[in-house]
Amino acid sequence: MEEGWSGSTAAACRALGLARSSFYRESREAVESRRVRKEVVELSGKHPRYGYRRITALLRRDGFAVNPKRVARLRREEGLKVSKRQRRMRRLGTSTSERQRAERPRQVWSWDFVEDQTEAGTRFRILTLIDEHTRECLATHAAWSIRAVDVIGVVEVAIARYGAPEHIRSDNGPEFIAYAIQDWLAAQSIKTIYIKPGSPWENGHIESFHDKLRDECLNRELFASLAEARVILEGWRVEYNTLRPHSSLGYQTPGEFAAACKSRLQSPSGLLPSGLASNPQTNQTSQPIPA
Repeated sequence: MEEGWSGSTAAACRALGLARSSFYRESREAVESRRVRKEVVELSGKHPRYGYRRITALLRRDGFAVNPKRVARLRREEGLKVSKRQRRMRRLGTSTSERQRAERPRQVWSWDFVEDQTEAGTRFRILTLIDEHTRECLATHAAWSIRAVDVIGVVEVAIARYGAPEHIRSDNGPEFIAYAIQDWLAAQSIKTIYIKPGSPWENGHIESFHDKLRDECLNRELFASLAEARVILEGWRVEYNTLRPHSSLGYQTPGEFAAACKSRLQSPSGLLPSGLASNPQTNQTSQPIPA
């Protein structure tokens, strides 16, 4: 019976012009490989603006032992890629990267505005506030218009939740240089750092954050109303802080990095997260950020 079956199989293969092995042997992918492929496709669909390195970080967090090359290959086979062409710009003048570096949490916060619109075409503004060291987004406040008093209210809520910063960096927009804000910040002993007009690279952290906000949220959502925009923005802010791996933080989330910084600051050694020795009398570094 087996010989007869083999004979008929061989005859069928010859008739079809196929190798006998291809008639009854099926290429089987390991169960683990299929799981990895499925997870790559699902994560890429859920986060279409994430590249293969960030998808790899998410997979490793879920317990998959994968390397970036494998994830890149699977995404390529599935036709998944993030295409984003950027024009390189030459920076004029002296680099200000030293002034922009924050060495510990709550040393420098940055704030700025970004605009978007509802489905009906009505434009609204979004005030964003981040910690330059931990990269945490501390607030996203959307409104039709935002006055100086609204800015103060957003910062007051952030201070109540995270503690007061030493400095706040911004451009020279009217909301940030208003007398009401200047007086309030002085009363809170918060120093201001204003970038030079026409020099957005001096506020690079908030500009980079806005690029992610635009790419991963604003460009993907149609807002039926301002209330819906506020809900979606807050959901994205929580995801950004707690779930999204950040490449400049070694693919930790900003929340994980902030927790690690807090743990090190509270350790008996008294070392700051950057490795700088602190002053036991004031618990401050000897080189504050210039105003």
